[in-house]
Amino acid sequence: MNRGRPIGSSIRQNMVEILYFSGKACGYDIYKHYVQLFPKITLRVVYYHLKKGVQLREFKLEKVEVEKGDYSWGSHAEKRYYVLGPEAKAKINPKVKTYFDNQKNNKTKRRE
Repeated sequence: MNRGRPIGSSIRQNMVEILYFSGKACGYDIYKHYVQLFPKITLRVVYYHLKKGVQLREFKLEKVEVEKGDYSWGSHAEKRYYVLGPEAKAKINPKVKTYFDNQKNNKTKRRE
């Protein structure tokens, strides 16, 4: 029997499901979707799991963008965009699929 904590995490698996349907997203966007779908977590936990997921190759850092603006912490914000990595195994959660289908339908209705 293996010792220590298991590698898997339900939070990280839920994040895999979100990225599966959204394609790519930054940490804050993943957080916004997560709290709509699942029990509330902190933004700090999302960033922890993104970092851990990159180490486990479940997530891949696609790009880093620096946005200039007037923020409370300074003159720019760094956004890291993530996509699914080679080790990610989406289970196609029906709750997440329905949520993103509704998001797409609402966007097309607003454009009309």
